[in-house]
Amino acid sequence: MASVMIVDDSDAIRMVLKDILVIGQHNLVAELSSGIGALEEYIKSKPDIVLLDMAMPKKDGLSVLKEIISHNPKAKVIMISASDNQETIKECIRSGANTYVLKPFNFQEVLKIISNVTQS
Repeated sequence: MASVMIVDDSDAIRMVLKDILVIGQHNLVAELSSGIGALEEYIKSKPDIVLLDMAMPKKDGLSVLKEIISHNPKAKVIMISASDNQETIKECIRSGANTYVLKPFNFQEVLKIISNVTQS
């Protein structure tokens, strides 16, 4: 069981991710609807994994990813996006993301990815 922080501006996506965490018996330790304050919440909550949306207003996921990795180079971050732009995906991986999940996703896929990242 992993402790997880969700950062996504979509209420619907956050709800789906919370359902996935319940099914996988993971523990939601923080939920944010914006990248603003995400680093502070990461430091406070100390999650095992961050599920981080790429496209958010005010502060995008790549900026948040870089802040978290700068604070903790061993942080485990799974990027989530509707965009399959290969350059964006490569930039996220180069910046420290463990992997990248495309929306729409299915429950089993996300649970498997969380399990793989937890064990890495």
